[in-house]
Amino acid sequence: MTATAVAVAEREVLVWWARAGDARPALLVLLDAVERARHEATVRPADKARFLVGCALSRIALGELLGVPPADVPLRRVCPRCGGPHGKVRLAVPEGSPYADVDFSVTHSGEVVGVAVCRGAAVGLDVEDGGVALDVDAAARAALGDGELRALYAGPPAGRRTAFLRTWTRKEAVLKALGVGLHAPLRELELSPPDAAPAVLGWPERLGRRPGTSLTDLTVAGTHAAAVAVLSGGGVRVTVQADPVRLPPSV
Repeated sequence: MTATAVAVAEREVLVWWARAGDARPALLVLLDAVERARHEATVRPADKARFLVGCALSRIALGELLGVPPADVPLRRVCPRCGGPHGKVRLAVPEGSPYADVDFSVTHSGEVVGVAVCRGAAVGLDVEDGGVALDVDAAARAALGDGELRALYAGPPAGRRTAFLRTWTRKEAVLKALGVGLHAPLRELELSPPDAAPAVLGWPERLGRRPGTSLTDLTVAGTHAAAVAVLSGGGVRVTVQADPVRLPPSV
């Protein structure tokens, strides 16, 4: 399969959505050795499908940007904590490459799989299935700061689950853009109320200097809350790709 190069402007985010049900054996040839090993090691069929679609979708989206076949997209996984082959995936291009400023983020929840690509700034994408069983009170106590808890419980009980997921997707999108994961002090990263424009209000000292952050709320399939975070001081444009994702039936 050949790819056609697409243009992404600086501080523009392109978002692609797919479904775990799009997983099929033909996509395996797009994966590198590390990805295939992780795919084989994944036990649950649903997790296996989400991982496969996430890898394939990332490679197809990035292959279109670089103008190379998806299987040839150079990627690296290096955990900042242990140095292992996991953590946030990044393009492995040499310094000075025209694509050295490209960042991307992969997410999945339930049947939805997503990839966001950005030039000129770090990006994080998160999605959460609104239909999954969730103990909102327990999750809120673990993840939200005092101001966020007050905002959550100020709203009607019937909307509390939706409100929590909106705050949570914003928060996790920021952490994914930073590449620090859930080991960060969640309660110290304070965000605006779920019914207000998304913004970072409080920053954990342990995360270092606070970057300019742009947040955008999204909704997928009418049931999944999602958010995009871009570590940039300037304006950001987020475009959800309306065309069907190009996951080939055969390769």
